[in-house]
Amino acid sequence: MPRLLVIDDEEAICWGLAELGKRLGWQVATAATAEQGLELAGKSRPDLVLLDVRLPGMDGLAALPKLREAAPTAQVAVMTAHGDLGTAVEAVRAGALDYVAKPFDLAQIERIFERVIAQPTAAPAAPPVLQEDGLVGRTAAMQEVFKRIALVAPADACVMLAGESGTGKELVARAIHRYSRRSSGPFVAVNIAALSPTVAESELFGHVRGAFTGADQPRQGLLVEASGGTLFLDEVAEIPLPVQVKLLRALEHGEVLPVGSGRAVRTSFRLIAATHQHLPSKVQAGQFRHDLYYRLATFQIDLPPLRERAEDIPLLVDHFVHQLAAQANGPPRLAKEALLEICSRPWHGNVRELRNAIEHALILAQGGVILPEHLPAVLPPLVAPPKAADASPAVPLPPSDEQLRELVQAWTAARLKAGSSTELYSELLSLLEPPFLETAMKKFHGQCASAARVLGIHRVTLRKKLDDYGIAGED
Repeated sequence: MPRLLVIDDEEAICWGLAELGKRLGWQVATAATAEQGLELAGKSRPDLVLLDVRLPGMDGLAALPKLREAAPTAQVAVMTAHGDLGTAVEAVRAGALDYVAKPFDLAQIERIFERVIAQPTAAPAAPPVLQEDGLVGRTAAMQEVFKRIALVAPADACVMLAGESGTGKELVARAIHRYSRRSSGPFVAVNIAALSPTVAESELFGHVRGAFTGADQPRQGLLVEASGGTLFLDEVAEIPLPVQVKLLRALEHGEVLPVGSGRAVRTSFRLIAATHQHLPSKVQAGQFRHDLYYRLATFQIDLPPLRERAEDIPLLVDHFVHQLAAQANGPPRLAKEALLEICSRPWHGNVRELRNAIEHALILAQGGVILPEHLPAVLPPLVAPPKAADASPAVPLPPSDEQLRELVQAWTAARLKAGSSTELYSELLSLLEPPFLETAMKKFHGQCASAARVLGIHRVTLRKKLDDYGIAGED
């Protein structure tokens, strides 16, 4: 019978986890302190220890190496209600099997039981020296981000960071580098969108003298500059297709070919890529190589937008007020009304916009209390920049699923309040279906059969809807 040891000073949690363990056929012991837990571990030699971080006396992280000595074969899962990136990294690096943020559901713990039964004990690694990362959050979404950073940092695999603009992708990339085996090497960051397609290849791979007009001196590319460390490619979706081929070869073979040279140069770097675009859609459209995508997305971390972690806003505000006020040598003070205003805003620009708003308010407050009137005006949703440097208007980015849902909810609420329609469902369909079908038919050049397969409806049904709305299409 497998043995479980629960170390937590909350009686209700000990009871709940003990009952779960017994139901699954485990022999269970509980302890309210790390010291008591260490004594029990030495006697019972548990297979799994569920260890809280905050305990009276010795804390859980300090107890981890001692648990390893007392019960060398035990797997340890760390639990905490006050997690941050440093806690996650220290727990995982110290050999913890998992890192669980409270409150958790029992199904999550049950999966840990299953993993212990299924896998052998792993040897613990030495804990790192922890540093400040600037990543702030206590929500479940951010705890998951912290855990995934901690898990992937020691590996050398490519990492894909996905998330809207302003969610902190470069901060995450720097954290992964800091806690990796390459932390003593360089961290080279480049925004692909800022590079002209004509110079992207030269910037990344370098060039020899005379390779093209203006190449008066040889240049070492960024892939070589990052050797021994980490290369962070932001807006990776913007890499030109010909350059994608060379990047894949560099990742596969550890060598680059400078522009104009027939001689490869060896390099060894860890690649972290980031994008706010949906790369699978770019792959389907033929704008991004599928083989490079699968290589880059070996391990993906999804960064939540600020609207999905609104509970973290007060923490972020406190962090930025103290950080920015310290730079300005001013006392950080924030009126309650200002915090309420901040928490009510949509923050389309995510954490970056929030930080800039706090900096704006500190400047206007001049060392006094930050009031609502010191905050900048609410910004509209993000827009994509013009493609050329002319006066062409910016094109709005497509709304997210959540934004679209909110628009439909607002439209429905307004119609119900007005009481102007008795066929609201038909009215909604008549608004949404025509542009939806027109866009699909344009994509498939008017071919009903191809469009129907992708839309997931029968070709006859699609043909009837097109006729109803007067939209052209061919069978």
